Amino acid sequence: MLLSRFRSFVVLFAALAAVSTMANAQRLPAGVTPESYRLSLTPDLKAATFAGTESIIVHIDAPTMTITLNSAEINILDVTAEQLCDSCGDGTSVKLNGTVAYDKDKEQATLSFPAFLHPEKTTLTLHYTGILNDELRGFYLSKTARRNYAVTQFESTDARRAFPCWDEPAFKATYDISLTVDKGDTVISNTPILTDAPLPGDKHTITFQTTPKMSTYLVAFLVGDFQCLSGSADGVPIRACATPDKVQYGKLALDVAEHTLHYYDTYFGIKYPMPKLDMIALPDFEAGAMENFGAITYRETDFLLDEADASLTQKKRVAVVVTHEMAHQWFGDMVTMQWWDNIWLNEGFATWMESKAANVYRPDWKYKQDDATDLDNELNADAQATTRTIRATANTPAEINEMFDGIAYEKAGAVIGMVEHYLGEETFREGVHNYLAAHLYANATAEDFWGAQTATSHKPVDKIMQSFVDEPGVPLLTFSAAAKDSKAGVAQSRFYLSPTATGNRDQHWTVPVCFKTAGKAQCALVSDTAQTISVPRSAFLYANADAKGYYRSEYTKDEQKKIIEHAESGLTPVERLGLVGDTWSLMRSGQGNVGGYMDLVAALRNESEFEVQDSALGKVQAVSDRIATDDDRKRLNAWLVATYAPIYAKLPSTGGTDDQQQLRASLFGLLGTAGDETILAQARKIAEKYIADPASVDPEIAPDAVQLAAVHGDAALYDKLLALSKSATNPDVQTTALYNLAAFSDPKLVTRTLDYLSSGGVRNQDSWILYSLLLRHPATREQAWSYIKAHWPQTKAQLTMTSGARLVAATGVFCTAERRDDVQSFFAANPVVSADRTLKKTMDTINDCIQLHNAQEPNLKLWLDHNAPQP
Repeated sequence: MLLSRFRSFVVLFAALAAVSTMANAQRLPAGVTPESYRLSLTPDLKAATFAGTESIIVHIDAPTMTITLNSAEINILDVTAEQLCDSCGDGTSVKLNGTVAYDKDKEQATLSFPAFLHPEKTTLTLHYTGILNDELRGFYLSKTARRNYAVTQFESTDARRAFPCWDEPAFKATYDISLTVDKGDTVISNTPILTDAPLPGDKHTITFQTTPKMSTYLVAFLVGDFQCLSGSADGVPIRACATPDKVQYGKLALDVAEHTLHYYDTYFGIKYPMPKLDMIALPDFEAGAMENFGAITYRETDFLLDEADASLTQKKRVAVVVTHEMAHQWFGDMVTMQWWDNIWLNEGFATWMESKAANVYRPDWKYKQDDATDLDNELNADAQATTRTIRATANTPAEINEMFDGIAYEKAGAVIGMVEHYLGEETFREGVHNYLAAHLYANATAEDFWGAQTATSHKPVDKIMQSFVDEPGVPLLTFSAAAKDSKAGVAQSRFYLSPTATGNRDQHWTVPVCFKTAGKAQCALVSDTAQTISVPRSAFLYANADAKGYYRSEYTKDEQKKIIEHAESGLTPVERLGLVGDTWSLMRSGQGNVGGYMDLVAALRNESEFEVQDSALGKVQAVSDRIATDDDRKRLNAWLVATYAPIYAKLPSTGGTDDQQQLRASLFGLLGTAGDETILAQARKIAEKYIADPASVDPEIAPDAVQLAAVHGDAALYDKLLALSKSATNPDVQTTALYNLAAFSDPKLVTRTLDYLSSGGVRNQDSWILYSLLLRHPATREQAWSYIKAHWPQTKAQLTMTSGARLVAATGVFCTAERRDDVQSFFAANPVVSADRTLKKTMDTINDCIQLHNAQEPNLKLWLDHNAPQP
């Protein structure tokens, strides 16, 4: 989910106070608790409908004639309530027929009965019908050219679209599920198949074993002709499943899962809690993946690949998505947050854990550098004026949907990683085990988690985590020069990317600060706005050892100079990534200038670690896009070609290390974007080879080559990529071809792509990506925005509840007051669901760009005067 923020605590508090009555009214009333569900469903994939029967055993706290539960887009045909007859004395029961009243706005149904239901166990039986929608949520249709599938996606509030239920995470219950489907189809659900009974005609009913207690959003059932690869780990059968034409691409995911299940069994000290693990790639899927208990679902491009043809980036992505979702089986599925305000407990933990497990699987893939890059990106996002606390109020489906953002994933994961680094890996692991063991198959809160860590470590984890969970924004730690007695002053304040931000800067956190030393990092707690702390004796002072701290660091000019001088020999790659990130962000905030940042890039030009070089050069691309004038850009491109073409030429064209291969691909794209004619000619040849046979091209170079060729491409190349996007079975090849339709700059081809999108020719899981790419490219930005506005009904029809906010965020590429006002007024007149905070964030992004350009363009021009080649 995209980032969504609030402006300040005062504004947030006022807003929440104003809507609290309305928001809380969407929560279900207390007094009735489900114990178990028995679900029987019969989907009709041709008619896109389904029929259902469910029996729910509930506990009633006090006499009542009404029961309210969640239901959306479901027609309840009849309902009965059955209780034991107390006065009969013979164990017989009494049945009451009920009526149904719907509240569509609240997505609730109220069942009313002619007499009181008493405080005891009660069985509710409902018959109902529903639709298999095309919105990628609830029980929905997923389509291929060959057939339809019926699949589910219930997080966060869409189980209610498949069966009436108590659709809140605290209402855990068991499930007995059966589906009646066509004879040639199978069904995959959370637990193993119990029975498979043929029926007269061409149907059969598949019944599954009873699940453990779990939340509604983790239920799953998937109907179609799925085929699977099989494996196992620690006695648990594991399958990687997909449509029949793609199942062969699941081998890497299966291997990762086998390794990871054993690793997690050992790490958590609690065995995998389900009798099997299925992983299923779906043709239409909104998210990257979903952690349904025992039946994880995936977007095809995040799960399936041909290892022989895949780039290292693609392989790493599959591995980390698998490890993320598998971490949820313990942290989220077995132990679940009490309410959505603590969704960070699920997503932050899984984000932190994903790279930890993936790094054990393949240490040579350098996931720690990916973590440092993700941390840098999130620090920048969180340092804008509009942000939110990690734990924030969310009651309506729209508010809950906005919680799935960078704060819940990256910031929360980074804070967890910072605490682990402070405590030590084993102490932290013991705290995780104690937390899970105390809440097996139950719900928990943030206080439960940091309470377990505090009790285990005997350190103030509660104070650290509470300050980061309940305070918005990013700390800035400003260090004075170290004295002879190894003491240094440190002051903290809230860091903003924009020097003109008007928010409160007088904030402080309890921050574990770990200093770089020759051995183990030396850590101290900073909790005051200004204090003196002990620092290690060293040739230079670096206050973010291993790049684990969730803060920005500012040093004296002399100390900064020493750090840069020792960067290559004295800092690890992740620490150099932190140095690049701090230097860039301090420039953006007005505490440096772009010339200083470009000097750092030049000093790192021979950097051999791909991730460090890629991060530094990625920010140079931002300089080109958001600071440079057209004339500046030409001169900057000339400097890039003069500086990096010789470095590119020295890299091996075949073979070499992973870093060399990735760096070569990165520089290929950089030089092509800068207009190097030799690179552009190579790109067109490589693209033609790729279209003819993707396996014949270096998978590291292929994406950049195809994009560069498309930017300068004609209708003939466009037609070839369009055809490949429709014919390819390899998901990576298919999306490479599809997404690069948005790279063409010819106005006629841009219109073709926009027409293709608005006609529904692209799956709605992908359409927002192409719209965003068209907005991102300077050559197509204005044309794309004008088209989107002029064809808004058709554009909006391609968006889902989640992707609409992503499109709003994509308009943050503009950098003028005129376009800012245009974007704001357009979305004010055409509101997008679950995008309120995203629009505020987008306004921040545009304002920050305007300020950055005005402040730094003269500095860039001056730097180019001294460094760019003369024409």
